[in-house]
Amino acid sequence: MISKICGALVVLLLLAGVCLAAEKPLTDDTVYNQVRIKLADDPVVKGGGLDVEVKQGVVTLSGTVELQVQIEKATKVAKKVRASKK
Repeated sequence: MISKICGALVVLLLLAGVCLAAEKPLTDDTVYNQVRIKLADDPVVKGGGLDVEVKQGVVTLSGTVELQVQIEKATKVAKKVRASKK
């Protein structure tokens, strides 16, 4: 009997963990802020002269950088921010 109760509790805890881990949609403002923070923190990109625009979860980067590697890194950094449509 005790093993059944323990088993049921384990199942409930696993289900609660799955529910809490479910992704929530991000607003465009949240995506914008996260992309700006990640770009500013990146040592290659250095947050430099890049503008960020977010529309319906789609991020557009524009601006000027000195090196091709900065473009590639900025793209990679922005893609790491996950967004779902509202």
